Amino acid sequence: MPRRRASKTNSSVTLFVLVILFILGIYYSLTGRDPGGIFGTGTQTAAVATQTSPVANAPTAVNASGAWWEVYFTDPVNLRDPANWQGSIEGRLIEKINAAQSSIHIASFEFDLTPVAEALVQAKQRGVDVRWVTDDEHGLEADEEPGHGQFATLQDAGIEVRSDARSALMHNKFWIFDGQIVWTGSTNITENGIFKQDNNAIAIQSPELAAIYEREFQEMWNGEFGPRSTSQLDQQSVVVNGSPIQVVFTPEDPALAGSIIPIVNSASKSIRFLAFSYTDFPLAEAMMKRAQAGVNVAGVFEKVGSDTDAAELKTLFCAQIPVRQDGNGGFMHNKVIVVDERFVITGSLNFSTNAEESNDENAIIIDNPDIAKLYLQDFERVWSLARDPQPGAIICG
Repeated sequence: MPRRRASKTNSSVTLFVLVILFILGIYYSLTGRDPGGIFGTGTQTAAVATQTSPVANAPTAVNASGAWWEVYFTDPVNLRDPANWQGSIEGRLIEKINAAQSSIHIASFEFDLTPVAEALVQAKQRGVDVRWVTDDEHGLEADEEPGHGQFATLQDAGIEVRSDARSALMHNKFWIFDGQIVWTGSTNITENGIFKQDNNAIAIQSPELAAIYEREFQEMWNGEFGPRSTSQLDQQSVVVNGSPIQVVFTPEDPALAGSIIPIVNSASKSIRFLAFSYTDFPLAEAMMKRAQAGVNVAGVFEKVGSDTDAAELKTLFCAQIPVRQDGNGGFMHNKVIVVDERFVITGSLNFSTNAEESNDENAIIIDNPDIAKLYLQDFERVWSLARDPQPGAIICG
């Protein structure tokens, strides 16, 4: 009899454990969170979130449950090994390349990632229309330097690569997949961009948005660069799943004066920014005026160059706005502003005159609190690593 009771007890414990595991399994599948590391694989995962799981650092669930956006952040403190690209933003990009069925059109500044080149060659071989527009100096000319040669790999496989052939930069970083998905943000497709710098990328599934970027791609493919490019600003606003989105391409249209500063001027609660290059005084003036009106303003500058006369770090610091200089050993390469916890401004556009008036750039403005929440979480991560300007380094007055 005691043995029977022990057997029943063991069976009950086993059943209880199985039920708990079943419940945890459902929780993991729905949220992507792994309580206790029960379902972990031990591999690094890029900081990724989707519409259905708006939590930074969550395991990715690419286009799960009808999600129409994904947000990616680099993590140069914990994800800095190029050999482990499968768990990084590079891996997420390669997933998109591998899933493409008809076209991959790219406008991207720099390139030195061999796994991406190999994935694009494979896409070409299965019949996908792969085309790339890049910068002349930092793209095709840099491809001849040691450690490069990825553009040559593409060209050897029959993939055409064109450059802007002008002194200003083709500084865009956007990809269009199958006329359905747009990938953009601050991330260059390089080891530095993904494994050493602070960067962001966002992928949005929307044929209407893809059509906006496709028109710009075709302009550049046909040789239209710079201020004389065709302006189509009146056709560059869409609403995706209830979220208004506006895209601005410079230099044919003003992004800072025309779209970004007006949104900053509308702020009623908060402004947060991460800036690789911030030399535009009108933008700084707008932030100062909102701070004087009681709006909570704070931001992080990339440390290199932010202590020069051209940078607006001194302007904001002397206006008693909380500003810091990045503490990452590599560049803080973001170009992000978040307004009132709902508007996210990102893309390739630095907050500078060159970006506004000379370089080919894109800025995307998204009105979505869930996306804004993720960017604010990454802001807090970067802010926690950043440092206040050294006492006495900035003299006001």
